[in-house]
Amino acid sequence: MAEELTGRIVRSLSGFYDVITPRGLITCRGRGVLRREDSVPLTGDIARITVERGKGMVEEILPRRNSFIRPAVANVDLLVIFASAVNPVTEPFLIDRVAALAADRQVEVALCLNKSDLDPARELAALYRKAGFAVFSTSAQTGEGVEALRAALEGKLTAFTGNSGVGKSSILNALKPELKLATGEVSQKLGRGRHTTRHVALYSLGGDTLVADTPGFASFDTEFEDGILKEDLQYAFPDFAPFLGHCQFADCTHRKEPGCAVRQAVQAGTIAPSRYESYQRLYEQASLIKPWERPGSKK
Repeated sequence: MAEELTGRIVRSLSGFYDVITPRGLITCRGRGVLRREDSVPLTGDIARITVERGKGMVEEILPRRNSFIRPAVANVDLLVIFASAVNPVTEPFLIDRVAALAADRQVEVALCLNKSDLDPARELAALYRKAGFAVFSTSAQTGEGVEALRAALEGKLTAFTGNSGVGKSSILNALKPELKLATGEVSQKLGRGRHTTRHVALYSLGGDTLVADTPGFASFDTEFEDGILKEDLQYAFPDFAPFLGHCQFADCTHRKEPGCAVRQAVQAGTIAPSRYESYQRLYEQASLIKPWERPGSKK
């Protein structure tokens, strides 16, 4: 007779799912019905599983609070975007794109400026603190900022994300040295890192603190695959919030309309030009998305 358990998926790889349950870690396959129902299990999911003759099967994914395509993870409390000002240099647009996706799903966002021993990235830090983000400066080499970051992660399911080579796995090793995660060198010629993390996995830092290390993405990879509807994008920029509702037109898109409070704030220096440029760029991409094409929508 099959035993029924509930647990959290801590790793997804090639159709196998490692689920942590009251009975320990159980490796499962997924029922075909999940794929037919467009409910492919993700790392971070709470799943109902059955175990029979030592074999586990994911039967059902319980309702998610949120989910992402990249990184492929669900039920996130905090998304930490890793960036650096040196090898590789992170484009602000990449930070803004990921931060907007998180905000659209009501997920808290923090920025981790890594490799502070090589470049403290003061301009990036000032830019994003002004935009309302929590910013941490860290170095896996010196240990700077690691304990402050640890405190911010406590009791949460956090996903680390950012472009390849920026040091996500190195910082996770600094947080928990026994993990001994593989880290990669950054190509001096190309200015980008190799993908040392191949899949999303959750690691426990003790208690209820879980961190997902995710595959990095290339600096030129800007596909807006998760999708935000264009009319919702303005709400995904927290620094726009004080000015929304104060434009001349109620349906202002903050692009060309006269009397736009957001554009006036940009001109006044209250909103950083790079943030507004990212909004415009993302708006163009979001304009191509139909409501029924958004992930999770009912066709």
